[in-house]
Amino acid sequence: MKLSLIATAAFGLESVVALELKNLGINDVMVENGKVQFFGDYSTIARTNLWLRTADRVLIKVGEFYAESFEELFEKTKALPWEEFLPKNANFPVTGKAVRSKLMSVSDCQAIVKKAIVERLKGKYRLNWFPEDGPEFKIEVSLLKDLATLTIDTSGAGLHKRGYRKLTGRAPLRETLAAALVILSRWREDRAFSDPFCGSGTIPVEAALIGLNIAPGINREFAFMKWPWFPKKELELAREEARSKRRNLKLLIYGSDISEDELSYARYHAKAAGVEKSIRFFKKDFREVKFTEEYGWLISNLPYGERIGDVREVEKLYRELKILREKLPTWSFYFLTSHPAFEKLYGRKADKRRKLYNGKIETQFYQFFGPKPPKIIL
Repeated sequence: MKLSLIATAAFGLESVVALELKNLGINDVMVENGKVQFFGDYSTIARTNLWLRTADRVLIKVGEFYAESFEELFEKTKALPWEEFLPKNANFPVTGKAVRSKLMSVSDCQAIVKKAIVERLKGKYRLNWFPEDGPEFKIEVSLLKDLATLTIDTSGAGLHKRGYRKLTGRAPLRETLAAALVILSRWREDRAFSDPFCGSGTIPVEAALIGLNIAPGINREFAFMKWPWFPKKELELAREEARSKRRNLKLLIYGSDISEDELSYARYHAKAAGVEKSIRFFKKDFREVKFTEEYGWLISNLPYGERIGDVREVEKLYRELKILREKLPTWSFYFLTSHPAFEKLYGRKADKRRKLYNGKIETQFYQFFGPKPPKIIL
């Protein structure tokens, strides 16, 4: 069964999700704001949910059409083949959003879509009442400039919920964004990797999962697992494939912080993710960090001065980051922060920067490239 699918993503990460899809062998992708559209089958649903590191959710697109009136929304929703997805006892809550559309009452749109689906199912199942006591199919109606897109969520909990992060310290970074920072940096698993402000360990853990090629969703559940029409063998095959692709490598990943409480969270998360042997955590101020590796990557989500600490303290910290640069002149540095004057405080203009969103906070990912190691001539 060929399905139209959507991988949703935080703004700024759409191209990273598209790259991940292409690495999974899915080449016919269409990148839009906040999402990437593609096509696939049952196997694709299982594999994308298991493997996508930077996407928020995987959705089935049931239909898309323009609607400028509630009557039009009702009739076009009713015309869609909902019986192909929703069994008689389906529990199908409807959520919605509307941006720059004539139909801006989200609650009314949700109610109309719900009613239209019920009317469609009444005709197909010859029933007048639906118990909704079965598996859940979360439906969303999204209106953008009068274009209505109706989807069913295959993921359930957001894909950032890998299952390993049970404890959270101060201002935790979402797993999807942490993975994106590692991917955007183009870190190579044969190089040293450090996060000297690691907190509860999300960036080092995501780096280890990438380095070992562990599917981020390998140990979690998904909404589609409870759907009666979804072939269970597809998920079993996808998990078997994922386990076979795990790499046995010795990684040089380091995480440090000044808080022993944060580091205890980090060690717990690394163990829960199955990567505790690949990361070395230690308590140390960033000014005292030393490495013997000549070439490496340093990636950190810095304190912003918005949710953590005083602005003056944060600015002092940014000025002192040059200590790391002096200690590690051949390393590459990558910093995420929302502070608009970071480059001035750091004392160097970034080689590249990229706008990303940490939740609702607009940030910049500053990238400072170190020299390439010399080529070995045999």
